[in-house]
Amino acid sequence: MPLKHIVTENAPAAPISGLFSQAVRAGPFLYTQGTPGARPDGTMVEGTIQDRTRQVIRNLEEILAAEEMTLKNVVKATIFIKNFDENFPLVNQVWEEMMPEPRPTRTTVGVAQLPAGGTDIEIEFVAYDG
Repeated sequence: MPLKHIVTENAPAAPISGLFSQAVRAGPFLYTQGTPGARPDGTMVEGTIQDRTRQVIRNLEEILAAEEMTLKNVVKATIFIKNFDENFPLVNQVWEEMMPEPRPTRTTVGVAQLPAGGTDIEIEFVAYDG
């Protein structure tokens, strides 16, 4: 099964071009990169962590759409957030608002720093289209 690298201009580019892919398709599975709360042009969304979380999910929706998938195809999510105790309930509010039922399995990890400059949240998805 050949791997297919997914690229869309409707989501932020991989942080270091050539080293990362926005996503990789492996058969019926799509694995996304960790995506920050940045606009497609790479500028970080200002405001609250909820604003950046909404942007992350919109970015990931665009990556899924590039392979004719939607949020309903997401089976696993990993969320990395700074200031875990403060931000965890705020991220959960957006998650409940934006993610369709049945919601995917999820792991949320508190981190001291994220590689994408200026962000406090990063999310990656595994989606299934089978």
